[in-house]
Amino acid sequence: MTLFRIARKNIKKNFTNYFLYFSSMIFSIVIYFTFVSLKYDETIAATTESSQKISSVFNAASVVLIIFVAIFIWYSNSFFTRKRKKEIGLYSLLGVRKKQIGRLLFYENFLMGISALLIGILLGSVLSKFFASVLMKVMGYDVMANFAVSSAAMINTIIVFTLITVITSFHGYRLIYRFKLIDLFQADKEGEERPRASFFIAVFSIIFIGIGYWLALQNILESEAWRKIGIMLTPLVIILSVILGTYLLFNTFIVYLLKLSIKNKRKFWRGINLISTSQLLYRMKGNARTLTIIAILSATTLTAVGASYSLYYNSKSNAELANPNSIMFMNHDEQLANKVNEKLLQDGNHEIIYHKTIPTVPIKVDTASLNGMMGEIIQEYTIISTKTFNEMAGLQGRKDHLSLEGNHAAVLDAGYYEGLSPEYVGSSIPLHVDHLAEDITFKKLLKYNVLNSKTANITVVLSDELFSKLEKETDHVNMEAYKFTNENQAKEINKEIESILPDDASFSSFYNDYALGMESTGLLIFIGAFLGLVFLAATGSIIYFKQLTEANSDKERYVILHKIGVNKQEVRKSIAKQVFFIFALPLVAGIAHSAVALTALSRLLQTNLVIPVFICIGIYILIYVIYYFLTVRTYYKIVTK
Repeated sequence: MTLFRIARKNIKKNFTNYFLYFSSMIFSIVIYFTFVSLKYDETIAATTESSQKISSVFNAASVVLIIFVAIFIWYSNSFFTRKRKKEIGLYSLLGVRKKQIGRLLFYENFLMGISALLIGILLGSVLSKFFASVLMKVMGYDVMANFAVSSAAMINTIIVFTLITVITSFHGYRLIYRFKLIDLFQADKEGEERPRASFFIAVFSIIFIGIGYWLALQNILESEAWRKIGIMLTPLVIILSVILGTYLLFNTFIVYLLKLSIKNKRKFWRGINLISTSQLLYRMKGNARTLTIIAILSATTLTAVGASYSLYYNSKSNAELANPNSIMFMNHDEQLANKVNEKLLQDGNHEIIYHKTIPTVPIKVDTASLNGMMGEIIQEYTIISTKTFNEMAGLQGRKDHLSLEGNHAAVLDAGYYEGLSPEYVGSSIPLHVDHLAEDITFKKLLKYNVLNSKTANITVVLSDELFSKLEKETDHVNMEAYKFTNENQAKEINKEIESILPDDASFSSFYNDYALGMESTGLLIFIGAFLGLVFLAATGSIIYFKQLTEANSDKERYVILHKIGVNKQEVRKSIAKQVFFIFALPLVAGIAHSAVALTALSRLLQTNLVIPVFICIGIYILIYVIYYFLTVRTYYKIVTK
């Protein structure tokens, strides 16, 4: 019988032992093939207006996915081969040469890799249509994706995973040359040294994480620390500080706390706390690296998904902030304006809520006295009267009501950014138009606009008397503002109006910004959620594999406990506590890291991320809880079999 046939027979007869590794390979292939299929999907390319941008984003994300999937398969393969050390030792004891054992392992892994590749591509082909439909939906399109298997995606997946399978097969081949026969038989019985924990290193772990948090929560524009370290270097310092602090937290600080808990004799000797606490203590240092990786991955996943979902969640409100009117344009030609009005009146899909002709005065102003850190000194403002503002604010359901007199003014800046935008309130700027020379003083700042930002830019409200004087000295421009129903489904009417108006009309609409925002943020949330789900599944699986490895080595200990009278309920309770500790540590650390990162991001974007972030964290915890109960159940089955 050839080695190839023996390898095939091994897989067939012992499939339950191979299942975990085999299923992790299938999962990785399904995810990668589905993701790559979306990049080559013809429906997405034909429907979206920025297919080139989507392709480039998918290319970048697929590189991240390849690296992560390769690491995950490598880890799964390491777990699988560690479980088989005794089997490999038995082969050597029976006189099989190392070269032949190596080839046998190579053939087994290669056969599983090819089988997983076929099954993964088949399942991925079915799932790709579903995910393509989800992507189209979150991007704001109603087009259904067609079922089609992409040959380019298939070739891409086959090349990538054949390469990964060959590498992991060689890794298994090398295994037998790294261990002596006695080491393979005694792998599960190796003694564990009592871990040491320094109080000073434990304190340093908190200091490192604290430094990272403190730097992350600083105001970038005002922080002396950011200025001294450098804008480009500080994020790297934050990341390195938090990673090092997290590793020391698991490697030393938690070990130190466990050693302190042992000194509490009353609690330590209650029930079988002695067993669970001792096992955690002895294995904590060995798990530190894995737990650090999982905590950092969890933090990265939560931050990426939370940030992308927040942008998606706020895309409509951002479009409304920039476009309080459904459409708006400058009326340079009365006939064209009437034509637009007729189009809207004839359109059966939209009912006009209001139509307002707004007299405005566009004027260039020297803003040097405002001390702004962004933009040019000469800015173009759109001037409107107090009466116009109050009318528009009333139509839009706003509560603000202005009463300006003399040279007092209010500014409407929807894009106002604290620290970068000009210091309006209390400042004065000159208005010079022909024979009129007046200095106006800003008394109020409103962080929204009643006119569309693309058409009107920043708007300044003057008293009715001053506006009348200004209007007489220069040419005023009428702006047409419409509000109608179903403004988020105005693609067709928008196109018709844009074809009527010239470029100098500065046409702006809620739908254009809303559709663009939904497309870009929808793509981000899809990729963020997709990769986040993969990272979550992989990190959960890593803890799962790690705990099952420990369960196999703990069998004899639990048998002894059972013999001395410990019942199964107490055993299950001990396992639940032990596994909970391992699951909770990286989860809590990851949530804490991501909370700080998202707080810093919300300050930077000056937006509220609380609701979308809580939704993401809730889903993340729910999936982790499922993994936890699955691990406890499997661990219990192994040790009580």
